[in-house]
Amino acid sequence: MADDDPPGATGDAELVVLAAGGSEHAFRTLYRAYVRPVYWMAHGLVGNPADAEEVTQETFLVAWRKLPGLDLAGDSLLPWLATICRYQSANRIRRQRRDREHTTAGVDETIPATVDVEQQVIDERLAEAILQEVAGLGDLDRAIFRLCATEGYAYQAAADELGVAHGVVRNRLSRIRTRLRTVVKEST
Repeated sequence: MADDDPPGATGDAELVVLAAGGSEHAFRTLYRAYVRPVYWMAHGLVGNPADAEEVTQETFLVAWRKLPGLDLAGDSLLPWLATICRYQSANRIRRQRRDREHTTAGVDETIPATVDVEQQVIDERLAEAILQEVAGLGDLDRAIFRLCATEGYAYQAAADELGVAHGVVRNRLSRIRTRLRTVVKEST
């Protein structure tokens, strides 16, 4: 028992007051008394041991932070811990659901259902034709294409970067796009 803990502090109310004052011994005593019931409650809510352990730890971490403002209504700390545990479990379930949705959406978008070798060959030829067309552009047109089409510059920002008028960028980019559309049509 730590020096700041009176020898008769055994009830939850007394332990809460001591723990709220910074007594690690009092908090450890509360932890030991309630860690199993909180764990089993978490396990029942989240459904697996690993997540239940995480929720249990999060529950006691939140409890440690909130103890200074707690006015214990009854004799037991367990109802308050149960409330925290339910919130932590709900947060974990929501987070996992959101992660699964994002992961599933990402997988669906990035992995084709089947590999179309013919389409890959066409795509490769098209990319090569576009690269050749861009390589055949003059220096200013290549710079305009790089800034606007590749790096996402607005017309005025590209014009400022290149030291030309807004209309020059707009007109040249329009011609470049027309040339590239022609290349795409011829390649497909």
